[in-house]
Amino acid sequence: MNIGILVIGNELTSGMTQDTNSSFIARELYEHGWGVSAVMTVGDDRDAIRGGLDYLMEIADALVVTGGLGPTVDDITTAAVASAFDLNLYTDDVVLKQLKRRFSRLNIPWTENNAKQAMFPEGAGIIDNPVGTACGFFLERGGRPVAVIPGVPVEARKMFSDGVIPLFRDKIAYREHVAKRTIKTFGRTESRIDQALSHEDLKIPGVNIGFYPRFPEIHLVVTSRGEDSRRTEENLRVVCERIEGQLYRYIFGYDDDTMEGVTAALLTDRGLTLSVAESCTGGLITDRLTDVPGSSVFLERGVVTYSNTSKVELLGVPASIIEKHGAVSEEVAILMAEGVQKLAGTDIGLSTTGIAGPAGGTEKKPVGTVFIALSAGGNSTCRRFLFRWDRRRIKEISSQIALNMLRRFLTIGVD
Repeated sequence: MNIGILVIGNELTSGMTQDTNSSFIARELYEHGWGVSAVMTVGDDRDAIRGGLDYLMEIADALVVTGGLGPTVDDITTAAVASAFDLNLYTDDVVLKQLKRRFSRLNIPWTENNAKQAMFPEGAGIIDNPVGTACGFFLERGGRPVAVIPGVPVEARKMFSDGVIPLFRDKIAYREHVAKRTIKTFGRTESRIDQALSHEDLKIPGVNIGFYPRFPEIHLVVTSRGEDSRRTEENLRVVCERIEGQLYRYIFGYDDDTMEGVTAALLTDRGLTLSVAESCTGGLITDRLTDVPGSSVFLERGVVTYSNTSKVELLGVPASIIEKHGAVSEEVAILMAEGVQKLAGTDIGLSTTGIAGPAGGTEKKPVGTVFIALSAGGNSTCRRFLFRWDRRRIKEISSQIALNMLRRFLTIGVD
């Protein structure tokens, strides 16, 4: 079965906002065994919306529509859908009362234009919105289910997973079993991963491997399809094991794992504490670690010692060492890691120092030069890198390497 996706919003057609809903919806549909016949983006215009609906109704077995369900004058999706399907609008009194109670509870002044969010095409069912104000709705035209949900990503994702997927499973024939595994790698380019896997027998009927770069990571999505659920799962297991045999050194997690989450779990399981001193990454490592619930168990402190003075005063790095070797050097990176470890009294100290650019580089230390150091158990190690990206990407990949360096230390020791 194929499903059409219609994404609505002037902010999307103007390029002011990036559409992330359609990619999320397509992935979810694919995971549940359905295909996507087409994805269309149109502005907040009745004729454009009608045209998109007409086209998708011709080629798809069901439709998902997102965007334009808010209270403002440009939110015309509900009225446009009703008009396209020759339906009148009505106000749902239950939804209207719920809206007013929610506004009152949140101490948000009520304005009459918010009542627009309680209007629906006649005969439509309601799709609840647990994380926002605008409910969605669904209806059937010519035997095809049509689900309409808000465009705010956090709302669209929640409502699609909890409301639309169960609806489609009730309405659309569902025969194919689908099993999926995402293998997350770091440290090798897409082409080198592809080359590494070219020697492995990965061609099993019904199994597909997709490469998805997510800077600075490469994700491999392995999908197995078939009519027999046990065979489908077994084929997935076999292919994943063969991939792991080739890429084990670069695999850091699976599915919803993150580099910071995996590293945090290792620190927690081993009962070890960490302190971080950051210069060029500006607190990004600490920010990522504190995104993990329970990080206070292992993270004692993170300091941003951006200036030379802060490196001397907070971490005890001798000014003479900075003068001799420069703030961006192996010597200073190691002293930063040792200094923050001593200052915090933690098991491990981690540090970064570098030149993120676009200025500040020299012939010996060009822009993109970064040193990352780790101190633990009386020993310290440091690695030097040279990156060719922009300032933001240099910070991102430096934080990733630092976390991966820590992860590998916790699993196999620094290599």
